Amino acid sequence: MKIVFMGTPDFAVSTVDALQKAGHEIVLVVTQPDKPKGRGKEVQFPAVKQWAVEKDIPVFQPKRIREPEAIETLRQYPADIFVVAAFGQILPEEILNMPPFGCVNVHASLLPKYRGAAPIQWAVINGDKVSGVTTMQMGVGLDDGDMLLKREVPLAKEETGGSLFDRLAEVGGELIVETLKGLEEKTITPIPQKEEEATHVGMIKKSMGQMDFSKSAIELERLIRGLNPWPSAFTKLGNKTLKIWKAYVQENPCESAKPVDAGCICACDEEGIWVATGQGYLVLKEVQLEGKKRMDVADFLRGRSVEIGTKLG
Repeated sequence: MKIVFMGTPDFAVSTVDALQKAGHEIVLVVTQPDKPKGRGKEVQFPAVKQWAVEKDIPVFQPKRIREPEAIETLRQYPADIFVVAAFGQILPEEILNMPPFGCVNVHASLLPKYRGAAPIQWAVINGDKVSGVTTMQMGVGLDDGDMLLKREVPLAKEETGGSLFDRLAEVGGELIVETLKGLEEKTITPIPQKEEEATHVGMIKKSMGQMDFSKSAIELERLIRGLNPWPSAFTKLGNKTLKIWKAYVQENPCESAKPVDAGCICACDEEGIWVATGQGYLVLKEVQLEGKKRMDVADFLRGRSVEIGTKLG
């Protein structure tokens, strides 16, 4: 098939790369405008644009895909189908109806669960046992189109937002190739989503990483994994930000633990830094103090003394 591909981050690269390797022709890549990143605010290409430039494929970067000028540009690239993966803009009906096979989206959840911008992180934060990828025929709403194919992916015990992102990206590439084959051969029957089962999730914000130790240790440990690698879970140690990269849950305190309020350090031993929570204990294993490198708690404690009873946050 001739394909116009729309996508922006690393997740989408796996999809478009799989399509090209399967023999489909990518006639145009549509992605978000370049943005300044990092401390130096250097302008960087979106991951999908970087891929397209290396493959010598035309790139289009509209600020608003629904503007008349953007729609006319798309008409200049006849395609059998538009494939969308984490593009970042909602397509108007005029674009949805443009290609013969319509527009197909690769979504990183088992729809209708987790419609919205950050289904991967929320699956980890909410403690789901299974996530997955859904391909769907796009409609005018947000992730509400008819489902085409699904593939489940069980979450590992120590799954992070980053590790699940990588796994689902690979599955997304495999599933879109299978989906296009089914559409060509007319072996796929679209299945409408049940609106009563739909759940919506919002974008991940940096402020979400601030840890509230009145919550249970289980909730906090999931938050740490879900927000790894970005924006990361964090608290305050003194007047400095302390990022928490890895921790685990203990229901009962260790023998040396002192009775303290939620959010206070109750023990430090070879296991890690024990912090009391609203329910259970969170044992910090890997941390990063503001201005320092990420490190194991054992190395952290060698360079800094932490008093029992110190309150975090």
